[in-house]
Amino acid sequence: MITTKIIEASGGKREAHTIITIDDPTLTYEQQLAGILMQYEEVKSSLGERMRPVFRRWFLSDAVNQQPLLPDDGECATSIVEQPPLSLTKVALWVWMIEDAVVAQAEDGRFAVEAFGHTHIFEGGCRRPGMDPYHAMLFMLTSTQEALSERGGSLLDSCVRTWLFVQNVDVDYAEVVKGRNQAFQALGLTPSTRFIASTGIGGRQADRTALVAMDSYSVLGLKEGSMRQINAPDHLNPTYEYGVAFERATSVDYDDRRHLFISGTASIDNKGQIVWPGDIRRQTLRMWENVGSLLAAADCGWEDVGQILVYLRDPADYVVVKGMFEERFSGIPYVILQAPVCRPGWLVEMECMAMRKI
Repeated sequence: MITTKIIEASGGKREAHTIITIDDPTLTYEQQLAGILMQYEEVKSSLGERMRPVFRRWFLSDAVNQQPLLPDDGECATSIVEQPPLSLTKVALWVWMIEDAVVAQAEDGRFAVEAFGHTHIFEGGCRRPGMDPYHAMLFMLTSTQEALSERGGSLLDSCVRTWLFVQNVDVDYAEVVKGRNQAFQALGLTPSTRFIASTGIGGRQADRTALVAMDSYSVLGLKEGSMRQINAPDHLNPTYEYGVAFERATSVDYDDRRHLFISGTASIDNKGQIVWPGDIRRQTLRMWENVGSLLAAADCGWEDVGQILVYLRDPADYVVVKGMFEERFSGIPYVILQAPVCRPGWLVEMECMAMRKI
């Protein structure tokens, strides 16, 4: 099944988010992958050759066996994570596309995308196999800082969004946070400057010695004030109050559009406490309320949302959450994945990206 949201800015370039899933769980992985790839080509054909993929993520149910069969075409930055689609299928795909984007891979493996008058740097699947989570996180962020510095940027001035995939999030997340906090402090990201929008979530790699992996997205040469922290203090407190360092959301303004990246958001209040422990329906509603407050704080609405990723700790909650999302968000590309959230009491978490004309 293909769900695509096309977004147009006044007089500017189109963007599209597409999520492709498979309806028949009885098919083999090879058959499901072939179906995804066929639909992907259909989407690209329908949108026209000017629409270029700039980032994509494969969601797999068994990365060790499935990843070797994925296409390695160098088309754009690609993330691969074992987060099983909860439709009981084996593979799903999210793709972000931008009209007339110029995409090129650098020698360090990162991708540079020219769009909206800026260079966008995408990094997919950064990892340090064999390294403990604390040092892996520290080294990955330092590596990203060095790569941005070589291009005239920095984590502080350029990095908009990260995704952290932790193989055993219940055990290792605290060490990941410790490594991130140390890297940020050394590189000038503090409560008085800014942090980075992020999702820290359970997710495995084909290489089981990679205990944590990271994707990142940065924009070079932004004008002062064009990248902003987005907060909703009536609903959510700053994350540093409970020892972690990421922004609830980050917006980036270009000449004709605003991008909004909402971090992984769960059923939490503005004291950092879990709301509605053990109740998946009420946690989902509170999660939506929190995300809605962040959208409003950036002068956006649900109609501006281009894609949603939903994470469930317990697969038994899928039927309930699927029904709720289908009733409310059937027109927005979304996929529901099995991925433990960083705090065990959170049963559901979501992230999203929005764009509106300015």
